[in-house]
Formats: sequence, C-alpha cells, structure tokens
Amino acid sequence: MVPVAGEPFLAHQLRWLRSEGATDVVLLTGFGGELLRGFAGDGRSFGLDVRYSEDGDATRGTAGAVQRALPLLGAAFLTVYGDSLPTTDLAAVAGALTAPYAGVMTLYRNDDRGLPSNVAVDGERVRAYDKEAAPGTMTHIDYGINAFRADAFATVSDDRPVDLSEVHRAMIARGTLRAFPVLERWHEIGSPEGFAETERFIMARSAGEKSVP
Repeated sequence: MVPVAGEPFLAHQLRWLRSEGATDVVLLTGFGGELLRGFAGDGRSFGLDVRYSEDGDATRGTAGAVQRALPLLGAAFLTVYGDSLPTTDLAAVAGALTAPYAGVMTLYRNDDRGLPSNVAVDGERVRAYDKEAAPGTMTHIDYGINAFRADAFATVSDDRPVDLSEVHRAMIARGTLRAFPVLERWHEIGSPEGFAETERFIMARSAGEKSVP
C-alpha cells in the first residue's frame, strides 16, 4: 500500500499482471492484510479475479504462506514478491515449468554488481542458492518470479515459519529447480534507492504511454 508515483504500489503490480495475461491473483497477506483487501477488493476494477489467503495469528514464512494458499492456487502457479515490479514475460516463465522440473526460478546475472549474487547455475538447472553467499562465489541473483508445482510444498512444516529458500534448496538437492535467465533488472521498493528508481521508472513509462498518439 506504499504510495509510488501517486498510488499504492499494489495497483502497479496488479496492472502489470493483467498486462501479462494474468486473470486470477491470490494475495498472501499477514499484518495489515485488511488494507489490501479494502483497496483491491475482488479485483474487477483491475480486470482480475483477486482472492486472499491470510496468515492468521502466526507468521508462517513465505513458503508456509504459499502452502496455506494451495487450495486457491491449483496444481501449478507463479509467485511474485510483494515489493517487486518485474518486466519479464510471465507466460514464458510458466512455460518453462516442464518435466522433470518442480519449479522455475527467474535469475539475473549481476556478478555482485549493486547487490550480492546469491545463485549459481549449472546449465539449465540451479546448482546453489544462498542469500548469505560470500562475494565472488555466485553469479546470479533471484529475480522475484517463481513457477511451482504444488507438490513442491508437500513437506513444508505447519509448526514453524518456513522460507521459500528452503523449498528452493530441497528442489536443488533433487535437481528439479530450473533456471530462467532474464536480461533486464527488476524494479523494487524494498530499499530507498530501489524505491526512487522504481518511481522514476513508473513515471517515465506513464509519460511515454500518454505521449503515444
């Protein structure tokens, strides 16, 4: 709900999802989730069908929240981080989820430029994922879009918060996490610098759209 370029960031995300062909969106909410529901409603104003899965009283972690939402998500689905505005082709990411893979991780090659790299790749598979990786040991950074098969969450525990990185590492150990490289950086509002850059990007894009005859 943080205002970016004059409106809540969620509005920019929902419009982007619709422009990419999405029709059904599930918002995974925790503290303050009622604000998201009050703003987006059923999603019709964005051309979407928006539903909600709430963490409840206990924090479940990112993987735990996805597991809780599985009845709404179906057998396969995409996830997008709540503070990110990517630009890659969602249909292409979804199309990469083919056997023998249980998941797809979008990656940007940054070689520790700007942010520390946290992913290593071996061909079309993700070989390692470590958010605390030492500089120079990884080449890519996770981009913020994932594709999953629901059964990848079969062993996620209900008795403690579980991060998505645990699900990713379990797939890496089985060789079932596919790498999907992207060529353009994402936009995010998780840092002051990222927020300012994202606002400039949105405003420039809006000005360009208005100038098209």
